[in-house]
Amino acid sequence: MATAALLDAAGIAVDVLEQTERPSDRSKATTVHPRTLEVLRSVRSGSISLADRMVAAGTPLPATHFGLLPELLDYRNLDTPFPFVLMLPQADTEAMLAAHLAARGVPVSRGVRVDHIAGEGDAVRLSCGGPGGAHARTAQWVVGADGARSTVRRALGIGFPGTEPTLCGFIADVELDAPPAHPHLWNAATGSLNALPLPSGGFRVFGCAARDTGLDPVAVRERRARPLARGELRELMTAIAGTDWGLRKVIWSSRNTDVTRHVERNRLGRVLLVGDAAHIHLPAGGQGMNVGIQDAANLAWKLAAEIHGWAPTRVVTGAQSYQAERLPIARRLADNTLAQAAISMTFSPAGAALRRLLGDLIAQGGDAAGGIAGWLSGLDVHYPPPGGAHPLAGHRVPDLSTEHSSLHALLAPDRFVLAAFGGPVPEVPVSTAPAATVVPAATAKKWAGLTLGLVRPDGHLADGWPRHPTPETLRSAVACWTQATSNRQTRNPS
Repeated sequence: MATAALLDAAGIAVDVLEQTERPSDRSKATTVHPRTLEVLRSVRSGSISLADRMVAAGTPLPATHFGLLPELLDYRNLDTPFPFVLMLPQADTEAMLAAHLAARGVPVSRGVRVDHIAGEGDAVRLSCGGPGGAHARTAQWVVGADGARSTVRRALGIGFPGTEPTLCGFIADVELDAPPAHPHLWNAATGSLNALPLPSGGFRVFGCAARDTGLDPVAVRERRARPLARGELRELMTAIAGTDWGLRKVIWSSRNTDVTRHVERNRLGRVLLVGDAAHIHLPAGGQGMNVGIQDAANLAWKLAAEIHGWAPTRVVTGAQSYQAERLPIARRLADNTLAQAAISMTFSPAGAALRRLLGDLIAQGGDAAGGIAGWLSGLDVHYPPPGGAHPLAGHRVPDLSTEHSSLHALLAPDRFVLAAFGGPVPEVPVSTAPAATVVPAATAKKWAGLTLGLVRPDGHLADGWPRHPTPETLRSAVACWTQATSNRQTRNPS
């Protein structure tokens, strides 16, 4: 739904096919990181953004964990309008997205199952099932956001390599009469048990018993397939912590594993993959939904540019394409979550020593803690700079104050911003239509030694200059991002 909302914001007509017949009240994801809130500011209903609505409904926490270490990463000094982790059940986020799409008139067809998909020239044919029976649909483009068992991915034959599961953990939303004083408990002999507060007043409880690690994949899958009953959850909590923390009510419960995979490619022709359809992992640090939404933010403006006819080759098949920029993020996500599994689920003296070492580094602050916080928050995620561009190209630009607003408030999936840092804005070069809108903005302070920067629709720097460039240099820089490469529009990239 986030992809649909961002594409709609870019002026693209979207239909959403949703297999479930009704919204789920189960929220496997509850953590929203700052960068996700930043990109959802461009999803607006009037003057109110989706990020504003989410913050109003959620519970902000000033710090978060890495690998369930007791030493927390402090978000309070991050350079963002959202210096916190937002606890908000995924069901609430999805409900807000659904309400936004309904208000925008974007059709959402529930109970529709996609059974097969195939490219046919300049279109994609979908074989669907549902309450109305089997039927076919045709679309110009398809974005597969259909989860870990993605039908779209399988139909295209896209490889999904990775590592097999070795552990089986648990997760539940509960009500507790005696919640713990510290949210994270770890014991080398018994396992890990954690509790985070939810806006509803309940708690998200999750963890893993030491006895449920070091398993073979078959055993993990067998255990994963069994429902987690209230009695077993109580027994697991007591075995790990010596208490069930006054478990009064179980709202829902499930199991999870450390199976880790990502696609070999996230685009084939007119079909693209986002979120869990492109990468799965241990739910560590609340990164799954966040990275998926950030996938959507990277994809939406580029696909909209291609559909509208102004996308240069660099964002379709080149070094700044969705695939080129986001596949390395999926690989890094896999490494990050596997590392957190080692830190949080290695129940041994060696595991305890590893936790002490990393915990001390985080407690000291500095580059180590800052680097981890930058990755988890999404604020330091960046892409390689294009050849000849400023070294900061590809980095996220902070939400600097402008004369009437702020830089991020000017961003939209169909808009570049030409930002003058601490000085006058030069005349914006006129691009040949069809092209992206380029909006001028004067910021209140300099940033990173630049005097001028061209900011992409997703908030990353396209190019920057320490001194004002000549009009011809600026015109060329804007054109290489906002004009289609000659004869490129008719190609069907693969």
